[in-house]
Amino acid sequence: MIQNRELTMDDYLSMLRRRAKVILIPAVLATVLGYLGYLVVDRYSAKYTSQSTILVEGQKVPENMVQPVVSEDLGARMATLQQQVMSQTNLQPVVERVFPGKNSQEAGEMIDIIRQNMKVEQVPTDLLQLGAKRKPGAGGNSGGFYVSYTAPKPREAQQICNELTTLLVNENLKSVQAAAKGTSDVLSKGIEDAKHNLDDLDSKLASFKKQYVGQLPGDEENNLKILAGLNSQLESNTQTLNRAQQDRTYTQSMLAQQLSTWKSTQSSTNPQTLEKQLSDLQSQLLGLQGRYTEDHPDVIKTKADIAEVKKKLAEINKASSDASDTTNEKASATEPPELRQLRMQIHQYEDLIAAATRDQKRLQQEIGVYQGRVSLSPAVEEQYKGLTRDYENATKSYQDLLSKKSAADLTVNMTNQAQGEQMALLNPASLPDAPSFPNPWLFVGVGLAAGLALGIGLALWMELRDQSIRTEADAEAALELPLLAAVPWVGVMAPEEGNNKLKFWNRNKSPDEKNETVGV
Repeated sequence: MIQNRELTMDDYLSMLRRRAKVILIPAVLATVLGYLGYLVVDRYSAKYTSQSTILVEGQKVPENMVQPVVSEDLGARMATLQQQVMSQTNLQPVVERVFPGKNSQEAGEMIDIIRQNMKVEQVPTDLLQLGAKRKPGAGGNSGGFYVSYTAPKPREAQQICNELTTLLVNENLKSVQAAAKGTSDVLSKGIEDAKHNLDDLDSKLASFKKQYVGQLPGDEENNLKILAGLNSQLESNTQTLNRAQQDRTYTQSMLAQQLSTWKSTQSSTNPQTLEKQLSDLQSQLLGLQGRYTEDHPDVIKTKADIAEVKKKLAEINKASSDASDTTNEKASATEPPELRQLRMQIHQYEDLIAAATRDQKRLQQEIGVYQGRVSLSPAVEEQYKGLTRDYENATKSYQDLLSKKSAADLTVNMTNQAQGEQMALLNPASLPDAPSFPNPWLFVGVGLAAGLALGIGLALWMELRDQSIRTEADAEAALELPLLAAVPWVGVMAPEEGNNKLKFWNRNKSPDEKNETVGV
């Protein structure tokens, strides 16, 4: 092949025609070897695949009435079930039933073989005539799965495939029932906790209302009205108290004046007069003792006068049955009516003042209470709203859990009555009548591909090594000179039979040779 020129499609076709045998012979030989290899493998290492079909039926109760117990994707759930089925616990009994008499080591090896040769594939829904869209509120998603197992013997493949299919169906039933029961148990525990929390919040709310009675958010307006009324009452009570105190003071002054006038006219035996004298003498004695000693004549005389007055008072008091009350009554009885009237008025004013004072203290205390309630209303309102919000949220959560628990109980009943989503065996494991491995077409195809690759490689290698000049383009590229003329192919001259004339012998030429010329 001349390297320093561009090749055209005609050049490639010419190469293919020249090297057709080089390409076809390795391809045919490799194909034959591939088929022979298939025969050998089929005789000594054939594998048989048994397959069963599991149909996943949606729940028979509409979802808008009873929620399904499982919500995860069907493929993900089947992958989980496959992992559960391939566990040591589930596969050990299968090996013991299919291969009785094997020891523990051989059983472990068989379990590993089963795990390697088991395969689960989802069935397209159109093959199960389930491709139509579901109506709103219809049952859950439906579909199917192929369960296949490959073994050296057809009967062994069928038995193990049946066992694995049964395990898948049983594990699905167990998982659905466990999920339904687990959901119900979790909701029951949640309801119990929610009820306990609700009772605690109810108790806290009741204690808060009892502690802050009259200070709750709804009582603020009433507290302000009551506070305004109490302030009005306090103002009126203060005015009444002031008037009573003024009246009492005025009456006391009048009584003192009239009493002084009346006492001056009374005899010295009057207890009030004697008491007044005793008080005056005692005051005089104090003044004298402040200026003189005890031996001074004025001090001695004053003490004697005090003793005399005390003696008279003792005699008068001894004669009366009641010391203080009787004395006052007698004194009052001997007083003129004007003095007794004034004393009665003073007593009434004192009662009025005492009552007004009590009312004033009571009103002040009540005003302080309601002022405290009004000042604490924002803080109490904030705490009350927090407790109320927590209580409402706890109540809503409790009601939601009750609703979910009721739905979960319906789901459990539906599952126990086989009305929920379930797996059913659509086609049992088949008994394979032909091996799934080896595949003759695979061996033949691989041999043919390898032969073609080898032949094309040889042909390319031969073309690269071939430096023949076959066309004008080859000559021009090889000589690197311009082409002046070309002589077409005319064949070999041979004499005709019966005469000495020569003629051209035209042999059959290939199409590319018809165009070949020799450049000069």
